[in-house]
Amino acid sequence: MVWRLDRLGRSLRHLVETVNALSERGVAFASLHEGIDTSTSTGRLVFHIFAALAEFERELIAERAAIGRQAARVRGRVGGRPAKLPAEQVRLARAQYAPQGVTVAEIARALGVGRGTIYRALQQAPS
Repeated sequence: MVWRLDRLGRSLRHLVETVNALSERGVAFASLHEGIDTSTSTGRLVFHIFAALAEFERELIAERAAIGRQAARVRGRVGGRPAKLPAEQVRLARAQYAPQGVTVAEIARALGVGRGTIYRALQQAPS
């Protein structure tokens, strides 16, 4: 027994395989939200119809999300976390690290970031 059909499996194939495996063991499947009970032939039919619709809905949501991300990129928005260090601070860190021999810990302290942030900035291609 599950609350909703989409809670049992990630894809239609996985859902059907799980219900079939349960059926082979003599276990009936029931979904409370959709009112499905696979102990009857009608329940099995409704299960397969609802499973297909649930997968269709998930695919539509994924498509809409992808379209939204694409539209955001066109408008100049990019995903991900904003950079901790602006390009000017990365140039400053690079200038201090190489010729002047300032330690990464000192640069990090001066810029108010962690050493890992400085190491990542130093590994990036110069911009």
